Amino acid sequence: MKKYIFAAILIQLLSLMACQPDDSNSFADFDIMDINDIDMPNTANASIEDLGRLLFWDPILSGNQDVACATCHHPDFGYADGRALPIGIEGLGLGPNRRDISGNNIGLVKRNSPTVINTAFNGMDEDGDFDPALAPMFWDNRMFSLEAQALGPIANFEEMRGHAFDENIAVDSIIARLEANTQYQNLFNTAFGSTSSITSENIGLAIAAFERTIVATNSPFDQFQAGNQNAMTQQQIQGMNRFRQIGCDDCHSGPMFSDFELHVVGVPDHPLLAESDTGANGSYAFRTPTLRNLDFTGPYFHNGVGRDLEETVAFYRTARNFARNNNGGNGGGGNGLDVNENLNRNDIDDDIRNLGNLDNDDIQSIVAFIEALNDPDFDRSIPPSVPSGLQPGGLID
Repeated sequence: MKKYIFAAILIQLLSLMACQPDDSNSFADFDIMDINDIDMPNTANASIEDLGRLLFWDPILSGNQDVACATCHHPDFGYADGRALPIGIEGLGLGPNRRDISGNNIGLVKRNSPTVINTAFNGMDEDGDFDPALAPMFWDNRMFSLEAQALGPIANFEEMRGHAFDENIAVDSIIARLEANTQYQNLFNTAFGSTSSITSENIGLAIAAFERTIVATNSPFDQFQAGNQNAMTQQQIQGMNRFRQIGCDDCHSGPMFSDFELHVVGVPDHPLLAESDTGANGSYAFRTPTLRNLDFTGPYFHNGVGRDLEETVAFYRTARNFARNNNGGNGGGGNGLDVNENLNRNDIDDDIRNLGNLDNDDIQSIVAFIEALNDPDFDRSIPPSVPSGLQPGGLID
C-alpha cells in the first residue's frame, strides 16, 4: 500500500512540475512571424524619399513656419519628442525642454506624439500581412495610410497650423508656399517626373516614403528569434514567457506587438488637459501601441501619463483588478495611476479583465522583455539645410 501511495504522490509532483512556467531558452509556443522575413512595401524611388526627408524637416509646412514634422518626431527621442503632451506651433526648444512662447495662445497638443519608427508596418497582423493603404493611424485610428497621416498635422491647430489660416485652406496654403519656392519646384518635378507636381497627394507620398525608411528590426528579440540563443537574458526570456502566459499578447500581438485595434484600457486623463479625452467615438478606446523601441519613445499611453515602463506595466494590474471589481473601485496597483474616473468596470475591455495576475516579479521580468525589443540602430541623420532656408526642425534650439 505504501508503494502505491508513493507512486501517486510522485505522479502528482511530476504533474505540478509540468505545469510550471517554461523559463527555458525557448519560445516555440510564442510563435511570431520574423519581421525581417516580411517584404516592406515601398515602391518610391530615392528622389521621392529624399524629398520627403526635406519636407519632414522643413518648417515651411507650418502656419508660422516655426515647427516641422521633426519637431515632435525627432531622432533624439526615437522619432517622438520625450514629452507627455507635445508643444507644437509657437513653441521653442526640443523635447522635454520645449516651452510655449505663444502666451497660452495655442495650448498643448492633446495626445502623446507617437514614434515614426516602424510605422511602415502599421496594421500588420499576426501572419505578417498588411495593406499600407489601410494602415490605421493616430491614437484613435481616424485615418488610414501614412500618406493620409502626413497631411493631418498641417491642418491641426495645436500641431502646425495655429492662427495662420483656416483649417479648410491649410493644405492649399502650404502648396502655394511650396510652388513659390524654385528649389521645391525642381525637387517635386524630378521626383514625380512631371511639371505642376506640387499637390497634396504628392506631399503625402513623399513624406510617407521617407517615413518608411525609418525602421529598426534588429533588437535582441529579433536576434534571438533568428537563432542567437545568447541575444536575450534569462530574465528577458522569463518575461517573454510570462507576457504570453498572462495574456499580454492578446492585444500586443504579431511582429509589431500590436493588433492595431481600439481597446478601452482605462488610462486616466492627463491633469493638464481641461477636458477628458474620450478617445475613438467617445468610447475611451485607443489603439494598441507597438512595444518596439519603447526605451527611446516614452512617456507612455495616449497622453503620456505612464512615466516609465514599470509604472505603465503595473497599470494593467490596476485596470484588471478594477474591471474585476477586486479593489473597491480605485487603482490599487501601488503606482500612482488610477483608472479613469469617467469609466466603470463594465467599460473595460474583456482583454484587460481576462489578464492573468501580475505580481511584482512579473512586472520586472515583462519590463526586461520589453527592453529586449529595442533596436538603437535607426537612421538619425538630420539634413544640414532645407529648401526654405529655415532652420531644420523649426525653433528647436
